[in-house]
Amino acid sequence: MQQRALASRLGRVGVWHGGIGRVPSGTARQAAAEIERLGYGALWFGEGPGSEAVAHASLMLSATERITVATGIANIWVRDASAAHAAAHILAEAYDGRFLLGLGASHAPLVDMRGHTYAKPLAAVRDYLDAMDAAPYGGPAAESAPARVLAALGPKMLELARDRTAGAHPYFVTPEHTARAREILGADPVLAPEQAVLLESDPATARSLAREHHTRFYLELPNYTANLRRLGFGDDDFAGGGSDRLVDAIVAWGDVDAIARRIAEHHDAGADHVAVQPLAVGQDLGLDQLRELAPVLLG
Repeated sequence: MQQRALASRLGRVGVWHGGIGRVPSGTARQAAAEIERLGYGALWFGEGPGSEAVAHASLMLSATERITVATGIANIWVRDASAAHAAAHILAEAYDGRFLLGLGASHAPLVDMRGHTYAKPLAAVRDYLDAMDAAPYGGPAAESAPARVLAALGPKMLELARDRTAGAHPYFVTPEHTARAREILGADPVLAPEQAVLLESDPATARSLAREHHTRFYLELPNYTANLRRLGFGDDDFAGGGSDRLVDAIVAWGDVDAIARRIAEHHDAGADHVAVQPLAVGQDLGLDQLRELAPVLLG
């Protein structure tokens, strides 16, 4: 029941935003409020080096009134399970259940950068969930327990998401992955993939921008390349920031209709919610793209 209620609350389309955590708080608050006014159902953001997801979630929640604010994801190596458990309860109670805790094991280079030791991610996430479930919480409770989802790419992590959380939030994936994820999750768990988008119709320009602002960085992280290998990509596709075939599969570029078709492919493959990530050039946070996309994606 909680899973279907969460899917309804998220809506069909939301926003995943990496840049919103790298601008002054006033700018971030204004951007969050506009994303809400445009009608997107959720605002997701990550937790990279030098950022802190729970504090950022609080900032985004305080700037909005209705939209779900979701960590995509909060890194399990950054805070202990008891702190994550308490934080989820505090924000859920303070903001009428609008907070969604997305958890994940992140990636070895990013974890090592913080001074932690990355090991056995599946076991680490399972142990973390066990510790969260056992942790006490003495504060006021929300009407319903705060929901959590997992960053899940491979079959075993998807199974863990199915069995222990409200669902999965895959990142850097294709509609084919969405179909495979839905098959593993079954009918009820929430499936909310991220999809990078770029309103640019010239192929050379679009692919160049996609490599510069998205694929080149993520192809340095082995969890993503391992997942792409399961989808039929190989070493030649990973070189130079990504082959045309890979870039086109990961980044939806073109006009509004082309991007809408990609979002529809995810929905047709079983996604409940698709978090679109506007690949922004400069300091505009991609809001111009979100404004142009909203009437079609949310209509």
